[in-house]
Formats: sequence, structure tokens, C-alpha cells
Amino acid sequence: MAHCALEVADVFRSLGPAWRQSAHLNLGQLKVMSAIEQCRSAALGGHVLRCQGCARIEIAYNSCRNRHCPRCQATAARRWLEAREADLLPVEYYHVVFTLPAAISAIAYYNKAVIYGLLFDIAAETLRTIAADPKHLGAQIGATLVLHTWGSALTHHPHVHGIVPGGGLAPDRSRWVACKPGFFLPVRVLSRLFRRRFLEELEAIYRRGQLHFFGEYAELNDMAAFAGWLAPMRTCEWVVYAKRPFAGPKAVLAYLSRYTHRVAISNQRLVALDEHGVTFRWKDYRVDGRTRNKTMTLQADEFVRRFLLHVLPGGFHRIRHYGLLANPSRRENLATIRELLDVVPNSVGLSANVVSTVEIPPTFVCRHCGSPMIIIDILQRSRPIRAPPVEWVHA
Repeated sequence: MAHCALEVADVFRSLGPAWRQSAHLNLGQLKVMSAIEQCRSAALGGHVLRCQGCARIEIAYNSCRNRHCPRCQATAARRWLEAREADLLPVEYYHVVFTLPAAISAIAYYNKAVIYGLLFDIAAETLRTIAADPKHLGAQIGATLVLHTWGSALTHHPHVHGIVPGGGLAPDRSRWVACKPGFFLPVRVLSRLFRRRFLEELEAIYRRGQLHFFGEYAELNDMAAFAGWLAPMRTCEWVVYAKRPFAGPKAVLAYLSRYTHRVAISNQRLVALDEHGVTFRWKDYRVDGRTRNKTMTLQADEFVRRFLLHVLPGGFHRIRHYGLLANPSRRENLATIRELLDVVPNSVGLSANVVSTVEIPPTFVCRHCGSPMIIIDILQRSRPIRAPPVEWVHA
């Protein structure tokens, strides 16, 4: 089955209900599959629209708004970015990544909320601790961390991306302490502290009985076996790296728009669904140059299994803010920093008259002539409509 506009939903549908019953899926995974399959279809209802310019009639079905849906993330990312744009500071921004070793990633799948939460908190603690050290920066910093759980081939690869302003407030909050140009914090020092603190906390939650082990890892329920399994982690290298600073605030926003609401695989990466399986594009980061871009074919059930590896626990926040950017005190901290840097936010200084004249873009725009479209009817959920009724077309 080749498809000129193949989507993850098509792969889900190809397996059928019998596969779902035999695949041992949990409720969260079943909900994600159902939401993606029904997204922007008659099952979710929608609107009948008429263009105010060319009078064309169209149907716009509702989105599922599930955070794992490849179709729904562009709108969600845009809304999130609009809220974050006001937080940007006129300083260098840095991108750091904290990655878990493969062995810990393996047990993380059965302990997602606990280990993913630990990954967030220890990464943030590591950044703030090293930055506060007078030998390095000697300042209080802020960070936005985003969780990704996948590699390019859909394997389970938990890591957090951190977006960090290049500097912080002095301990007495009297001045802004900037990083050296082009350099944030030493990654080897970050890596060592991250490894030590993560293993300390992992042992602590194990002793509290908060970790669960199944299948080939069931033996780790024995404390001695767990200690032996943990020992090699204390000496292996933990991957922490920092990329070059962004080229200005706009580059930070462009990056965030690609990363904050990304899902395990986008529909654009899908190539084909046929008797051989699902073919998709991926990047092999072990090689350089053009040969890094490759295609991979998986059986449909294996493709879906890998996609569903990345379904997050209900209510789990995959974007978190720490330090100066933590939600309770972010506005106050940003105001203090701007005062010290002698800058004002873009919104300051606009008069009420100017604000009131800003036009709000229409919700629906005609893709043929660009004119606004108005809603002329509401379609209820599960109302199967394939084309607009004749009376709407000639109205």
C-alpha cells in the first residue's frame, strides 16, 4: 500500500483491531492510537466553512489535540512560543543535552514517571550547582528543559535538551553575571556531577521501593543484584554536551519551535507503507556527511511498537522551567534582569490605543484566495460527512 501523503494514522489502521487485542497495550497507548486515528476526521466533528471572498465551501474537522499526535503539534508549538517570546533576554543562549546510559534507559521504560522525573531534576540541579560555583560562573541561572525519549530510528533513548541563558544573577541579585563569550560551563564537570547525583538518587528511590522490574530485569528486585548492575555505571562515560550558542533570540525561538512539541516521528519522515512494512527516513549520527541520511523499513507492528514506546504517563510534563525561569518567580526575576541589563520588554510603551488597533488574524483562512472563512454550520462528533450538501454549495 503506497501512499502519497502517508501518516502514522494509516499505519495504525493497517494493523486492525485484532492486532490491538494481541499486542498487550496499556490504556494510555490505546488512547493515543485512537486519538491519532480519529484526528481531523468526521469522528471528532468539525465546522462547515464559507469563504467570504470566493464563496468556496469547505469542511474543517476537529483535531484530537493529543500531545503524541504528529498532526497537532504545530498549533500547540505556536501557542507555546507566543507565550515564551516575552521571556527572551538579549543575551547569548546555550543548548545543553543530558543523556542516560543505555542500561538505565532500558529500566526507564518500566519506570517512566520516576526516572524521567529524576532525569529532569538532576539535570537542572547539575546546571544550577556548577553555575553557582565561583570557580565557574558564580551566579543563579535559569533553564528550560525539554524531554525527548527517542532516537532517530524510534528506539528508546531518553535525554533532555536544555535551553539556558548565558549568564545569571549574582548571589545578592545586584548584577548580571555573563558567561565568557561562546562558552557556558565545562561539560566534563557537568557530566561527572550529573552521573554521581543521578546514581545517588536512583539508589535512594530503589531503597524506597519506587522502582519496578520485569522480564529479563526481574532479578534486579534483589538488592545485591541491583548493586552489581549499578556498579559499571559509576565508571562509564555519561553523555553531556553543549552546542554552540544560538545566533540571537530569533534562533532560540526557531529551535524551540522544532523541539518543544516534537513527537517520536513526524508524518513527513514516512516514505511508504506496503507489503514490506513501513519505510521512513532517519539519521545515523554515528556517521558524518550525506551518508548520515538513510531510510529504514520495519514491519508495521514493529513500527507501531516503537512509536508507542514513547507514550508518556498521563499528566507528565515534558517541558519544565527551573531556577530563574521557574514559574512562581519567573516574571519577577526577568524584570530584575532586564533592569540590570537596562532593557525593556517589547510590549512596554504601547499605548492602549495602539494595542486596541492590533488586528486579530482570522481563525480560518481560505487556502485558494486567502480571504477569511466563516462558520456556517457545526458538525457533531461521529457524524460521517464526506462532502458538503448541495444546498451549502449553492447557498
